[in-house]
Amino acid sequence: MGEPDPSPEEPMSAQRLRGVIAAAATPLKPDWSIDLAKLTAHCRWLLDHGCDGINLLGTTGEATSFSRDQRLAVMRAVAEAGLPLARFMVGTGAAALEDAVALTRAAVELGFAGALLLPPFYYKGIDPAGLTDYVAAVIERAGAARLKLYLYNFPQNSGVPYPLEVVQALKQRYPAVLVGLKDSSGDMAYAAAMAKEVPDFDVFPSAEGGLKQAKELGFAGCISATANVTAPIVAEGWRGLGTPAGAKAIEEASAVRAALCLYPVIACTKWALADLTGDANWSRLSPPLSAIDAGQQAKVKAALAATRYGEVRALVAA
Repeated sequence: MGEPDPSPEEPMSAQRLRGVIAAAATPLKPDWSIDLAKLTAHCRWLLDHGCDGINLLGTTGEATSFSRDQRLAVMRAVAEAGLPLARFMVGTGAAALEDAVALTRAAVELGFAGALLLPPFYYKGIDPAGLTDYVAAVIERAGAARLKLYLYNFPQNSGVPYPLEVVQALKQRYPAVLVGLKDSSGDMAYAAAMAKEVPDFDVFPSAEGGLKQAKELGFAGCISATANVTAPIVAEGWRGLGTPAGAKAIEEASAVRAALCLYPVIACTKWALADLTGDANWSRLSPPLSAIDAGQQAKVKAALAATRYGEVRALVAA
């Protein structure tokens, strides 16, 4: 079993997440159901090979393609696998308020280090007051006393950004609950403003390259899709921040990422996991997403040949 549930007075995790966090890909069976055993094994491998933490059921994990029950089953499977839940944040965003509440409450009850909340992503043009009220409703109904909440800013997909004014208002209202933000917008100025203007707040850019400015801009690390592959390399960069060796490792991890971003990053990342493990099932995505074709695979593979990808292959094979 996983770690015991905290008591009602205890936080979800006494220690905040920092460093290299992989947005874990979700392996699927031929019927598109989730391969829970393979997922827990993959998370364990990542934690053993450089990752400080795991972002479970995020965008890379295709979470919004799964039902609430499927997502709850994943959360329970990870908890029951004996994995260190203090090193996991879990995506709990959903279009329906009640689903977001139920998933966030489960994250609290199971003992995950934090919940990562997308904004409501169907209605666009939501005003700041409405967005603030939505997050407040999730917090209040999920159990604010024990919750550690991270906001997930990905306006390219959600269509709804988390403006600075909303984050500041929520942090003032829930200072012990709202602990950080993952920014997948790619807007470094936005991420830097969040780190600077919101006190006691952990900001994670979504690419390995963001670590180059982690010390300067006050980032807590990165949460990356491609860390499913780059984990052993980018971990060298995080541990060597401020040194030439660390900077070199970040550049090397970024080169792998660049190859995996030639085409849709989720499909490329899952292809790479299939390639590294020899398990073609890793390439499967839940509709409407689709795998990269043979020609695209060849171009990605050629780009990876000039990187440290081969070292990761050796680690997987060991």
